[in-house]
Amino acid sequence: MTARTPLDPAALRAGLPGREVHAPAATGSTNADALDRAAAGAPGGTVVATAEQNAGRGRMNRSWVAPPGANIALSVLLRPLGVPLTRLGLLPLVAGLAVRDALAGLGVAAELKWPNDVLVGGRKICGILVEAASLEPPALVVGIGVNVDLAEAELPVPHATSLRLLGHVDVDREALVAAIVAALDARVARWRADPAALMADYRGACATIGRRVRADLPDGSAIDGTATAVLGDGELEIRGADGARHALTAGDVTHLRGAGGYGGR
Repeated sequence: MTARTPLDPAALRAGLPGREVHAPAATGSTNADALDRAAAGAPGGTVVATAEQNAGRGRMNRSWVAPPGANIALSVLLRPLGVPLTRLGLLPLVAGLAVRDALAGLGVAAELKWPNDVLVGGRKICGILVEAASLEPPALVVGIGVNVDLAEAELPVPHATSLRLLGHVDVDREALVAAIVAALDARVARWRADPAALMADYRGACATIGRRVRADLPDGSAIDGTATAVLGDGELEIRGADGARHALTAGDVTHLRGAGGYGGR
């Protein structure tokens, strides 16, 4: 069984050579820690990772907690100088592709739900939250949380899953962190060099396109319809029941089944 112990700092640093690595036994939020380090001048590529996060947060101000040692939380500081500000909004999509790549190395076939959830079999295994320490110059923190050793009774919601439930009962968590960071490096390089190709990869991995969805918007309104595309700037296009097309930059999307049935948030 995967040990529910703190991450091994020495093993993490061995797997992530040449970069600043922080591995607290427990912390409130790796994103908050990384944002603090960004403000203090930490270099791009700095990693904060833990197996116990007790004040984690996700999109729409949701809390993100788990039994100690059951998940991994990591945050990576990016300082993408020279990238247009208009392209920074693609980073949640970039991170989703990176996690998908890393999970493929374990033999896990994942797909993506716009904008930043990673699903396996329609169930959420990973969430992503990108936060900005500054925009000029750009300093952004990519936060990633992966469900590793959660049992069915420990799942935060019924539509979640974990590596344990997928048959991976002895996960090298430090190696998984290193694989995610390496995949993120590769995807960020592609995002910088060829964003159109990056977006083509995203569309090929996105389970939202073609699905009936409900999008709950930040202003409290909602749109029901069919997700028809993810546009080049990362917006989700939804065709409503009246035929009108809506391009969303933000929102909480639910995949629907049948005549309004629930398909996973």
